[in-house]
Amino acid sequence: MDGLQAVRYTRGRLLVLDQLRLPHEYEYDEVQTSEEAFDAIRSMRVRGAPAIAIVATLALAVELVNQDFSSATVVSQQDYINQKLDYLKGSRPTAVDLTNAISLLKQVIAHAGQSSNEAATVREAYIKAAEKILQDDLTTNLAIGRYGAEYLRRQQSPFDIVDEVGCFTTSSSGEQIALEKDDRKMSVLTHCNTGALATSGHGTALGIIRTLHNMDYLEHAFCTETRPYNQGSRLTAFELVYENIPATLITDSMAGALFAQRKEEKNISAVIVGADRVARNGDTANKIGTYGLAVLANYHGIKFIVAAPTTSIDLETASGKDIQIEFRARHELTQISGAVVEVDGMVNTSKKARVAIAEQKIDVWNPAFDVTPYRLIDAIITEKGEVVRSKTGTFDFQAIMPERWTAQVEKEAHERI
Repeated sequence: MDGLQAVRYTRGRLLVLDQLRLPHEYEYDEVQTSEEAFDAIRSMRVRGAPAIAIVATLALAVELVNQDFSSATVVSQQDYINQKLDYLKGSRPTAVDLTNAISLLKQVIAHAGQSSNEAATVREAYIKAAEKILQDDLTTNLAIGRYGAEYLRRQQSPFDIVDEVGCFTTSSSGEQIALEKDDRKMSVLTHCNTGALATSGHGTALGIIRTLHNMDYLEHAFCTETRPYNQGSRLTAFELVYENIPATLITDSMAGALFAQRKEEKNISAVIVGADRVARNGDTANKIGTYGLAVLANYHGIKFIVAAPTTSIDLETASGKDIQIEFRARHELTQISGAVVEVDGMVNTSKKARVAIAEQKIDVWNPAFDVTPYRLIDAIITEKGEVVRSKTGTFDFQAIMPERWTAQVEKEAHERI
């Protein structure tokens, strides 16, 4: 392998890693149409909010390169693109990156159509904008990793150390006491998969962990299994091993015991998660189980960090109660499938089996996501830095997204008057 990538793209060709085959097989599928992209996303061969947006928008770009649109007019070309984008939007409703990408691309082709009477100009404008989404995502992930690592390091050493002099506080008797910088490496826990496999590369929450490791600040990473789809055990564990990051896999239900028994020993300092959608007040929709981890982290005095690109922030949704939660198939809880482990312990990828793990007639409730209230979140880290809180305690996105705030929030407030 030449590095973990969920997507490989050159103009006119899109390859998508089939993540259902991981961690035992590493195979790419070629995606040539919007319909094939929809199926790859819906079946979760590709997942992760940034990767979903990238695959959907680039698949349409591939169509525009390879299909014959020689007879198209500007209007018919715009209609074609808009209809395909509306179709792709339905592939995964909770993740907002795709919605934001679609909104951007519709604006791009509308502007292109106003400035030219050539359908080819509209196509080229779309293709370049879709390619830029891919390019920008990697830059975004690297910035999130840096800002997140710096934030956590500040929490580890909350007092400024000035050269060799240090920082001092005064005791009740008036004596000056030196405050030494805490140089212990930190351990963190992450949930679901938020690394290179969920993005264009590096990752968001897992990107912060990767950056901590590269800076030699990380002692250990813990990853949850992330039932029922096991993105943690299948994908995050795979990435951590691939990157030689010291890591341990736990089941979702072990997190509380881990915090209680090993917080001090391993210096467990943070839970770091990604986001499929962040509402205007900071309420965050993420993989099911995230909310429970936030409650546990809060109880045990562990920082709870959301790593989210600004493309995952939904300013038009006021709070988490307005976020549409996707529900998944019942068999995800009652059955499990995978490669067969032979008697000698070797994994045989040529033999697959589906196994019943529950009473097949039992009723099932299977939401793919839950919503963590902003009050339980210590920090939201974006590619523009840490998001500050407002006077009411909600997260204030206006400073890092002034143009979108004006266009979406202030416009909405004006229309209500």
